[in-house]
Amino acid sequence: MKQTAPRWLLLLALQFIVILYSLSNVMSKIASGYPFLSLPYILAYGGEILLLGIYAILWQQMIRRLNLTTAYASRATALFWSMLWARLFFGETISLPNIIGVILVITGTLVVITDD
Repeated sequence: MKQTAPRWLLLLALQFIVILYSLSNVMSKIASGYPFLSLPYILAYGGEILLLGIYAILWQQMIRRLNLTTAYASRATALFWSMLWARLFFGETISLPNIIGVILVITGTLVVITDD
C-alpha cells in the first residue's frame, strides 16, 4: 500500500468515487422511465455505462493507494448517497428506519476507517 497523498485527501477522493457509483443508479432509474430503446433510454443507459466505466478506473487506482478494508468499508456509504439522490431527484420519502439504517452503516464505516 503506497500512500502518495494525505490520508484525508484519499478518503475524500474515495467518497467522490462512491458518489459516481451511486449516480450510476440514478441514471438507471431515469432510463427505466422511458420506452425500451428510445433515444432518452439509450442516453440514460449510456450515461450509466460511462459513469460505471469512470468508477471502475478510479476504483482500481484508489485500491492501490488505500487499505482494501478501508476502501470496501467506504463503499457502504453509497447507501447514504443513494437515499439522498432518491429524495432530491425523485421526491421519494425517507423513513425513520432508513435514517437509522444509514446512521448504523456510516458508524460502522467510521469504526473500520479509524481503526485502520
